[in-house]
Amino acid sequence: MKNVVLLILIFFLNHMFAQNQTIEDDFEGNGTITNWFGDNCNIDTNQTNLYVDSNNNSATVLKYDDVGGTYSNVRFEVNNTFDLSSDYVFTLKIYVPSPGLTGNQTNQVSLKLQDGSLNEPWSTQSEILKPIILDQWQTVSFDFLNDNYINLDQNSPPPSQRMDFNRVLIQVNGENNNDLVLAYIDDFYYNGTVAVDPIYDTLIWSDEFDGEGAIDSSKWHHQTLLPNGSSWYNNEIQHYTDRIDNSNISNGVLNIVGKKEVYNSQGVTKQYTSARLNSKFAFQYGKIEIRAKLPSGIGTWPAIWTLGKNINENGAYWYNQGYGTTSWPACGEIDIMEHWGYNQNYIQSATHTPSSYGGTLNIGGQVIPTASSEFHIYTLLWYPDRLIFSVDGNIHYIYKPIELNNDTWPFNEEQYLLLNFAILPDIDPNFVVDALEVEYVRVYQSAPLSINEIDNSSSFRLINTPNPAKNYTIISYNLPDNADVKLYIHNVNGQLIQTLIEEKQTAGQYQIKWNLDNLLSGIYFYTLKTENNIVTKKCIVNM
Repeated sequence: MKNVVLLILIFFLNHMFAQNQTIEDDFEGNGTITNWFGDNCNIDTNQTNLYVDSNNNSATVLKYDDVGGTYSNVRFEVNNTFDLSSDYVFTLKIYVPSPGLTGNQTNQVSLKLQDGSLNEPWSTQSEILKPIILDQWQTVSFDFLNDNYINLDQNSPPPSQRMDFNRVLIQVNGENNNDLVLAYIDDFYYNGTVAVDPIYDTLIWSDEFDGEGAIDSSKWHHQTLLPNGSSWYNNEIQHYTDRIDNSNISNGVLNIVGKKEVYNSQGVTKQYTSARLNSKFAFQYGKIEIRAKLPSGIGTWPAIWTLGKNINENGAYWYNQGYGTTSWPACGEIDIMEHWGYNQNYIQSATHTPSSYGGTLNIGGQVIPTASSEFHIYTLLWYPDRLIFSVDGNIHYIYKPIELNNDTWPFNEEQYLLLNFAILPDIDPNFVVDALEVEYVRVYQSAPLSINEIDNSSSFRLINTPNPAKNYTIISYNLPDNADVKLYIHNVNGQLIQTLIEEKQTAGQYQIKWNLDNLLSGIYFYTLKTENNIVTKKCIVNM
């Protein structure tokens, strides 16, 4: 049942952040594709059509001139990814003159869908091959639901179930040969759904660490309880304490201080102390930014990370609040930043899921030469289908499983933040004290997602009909009292599209016609706001 719920949730989210968009190019200035590229293939996107006939009277076309490269092709990319669950057909016109060919390859054209963000985009591609007839214009369609397709990775799911393709590659007469191919392509067309990433630009939670002294206990919990009665996991040898000596705010900076000192707690004596903070805020999806400067030296291990709110770890804040239902790693762990002092200045990010955990394979990192001498911004972008890790805007790892399920993607539940500074057994014997310094922690989401879609003021009775809608829809609402009313529209990116009402209204029933003529198909949010309430509802537009 949990798998069913997860698949339904993923399906909803994938469609929630998707818009109907035509991807086309007629090579006469009317297309949406601007980044055609040839691999071992000369191209001209303004080639005169030398073979005008009843099947194609276009004035200009794309010239495809394979100069004998082993893997010659032409390709382009879109900004986001194709959603092939409901729109899965690509079409193009092609003309191959027989004098432009050498060799004896099968006359065919293939269309490949790839993930252009991978180092080896072909490794997870799906491909459809279609035969062609020489010396005539013909329209070829590639149906990734009903045609026979080839997954290069046989473990990949069917293309209609995937959301990772953002590259289209066209290849004439195959690969692994050095034959010459001259072809002409026209009227590439895909009228379907392209995923649109939400824009996380609304600050929903933060700590700027203003003031002096103790940390803000309304935002942070000190996790001090030894989880197994005598020690911490991962061979950590410190006690975490709630003392101001180990966590404090000074000059606008949070200091998580690791110290060499004899300290007894819970009947156990240890030689080092530090702090481990849990946020009293949990969230799902968004952008997390932390500006921090790291301790240094062998045996130091600072970390900025998240755990599932549902983790059943005794002593963790959310466990104490009654949310502990799931063991690690099924709860999910996202390591935004880890730094081991034995590998000074190398920053690592990772995920821990049932599919790979502990010595996880899902890791990436980069060298930051001033990690321990200057502040840097560590960022996580958490989307419904992937995680993007960066430092100062430079991406070093993307976690994006081909198939989202409970094993690969436990990140469909809320997570909370952790900041800690661990001490390892190989600590430099000369170590005395150092600190993980943090200037701020900020969490952003897109405006529509941070607003509850449930009408918490049932007296509003906000609704639109029809829904789904085409051309227009009627928004109706009840105003129980006189109020300053604002009714406005956002797209899935959180961008304001239109303000329908902004005026003082008396109590009563209201209706307004919302004209949809200038909108693309997709999902939109309409919000009714008064001095005391705000309600957001969703409308599906099918143009």
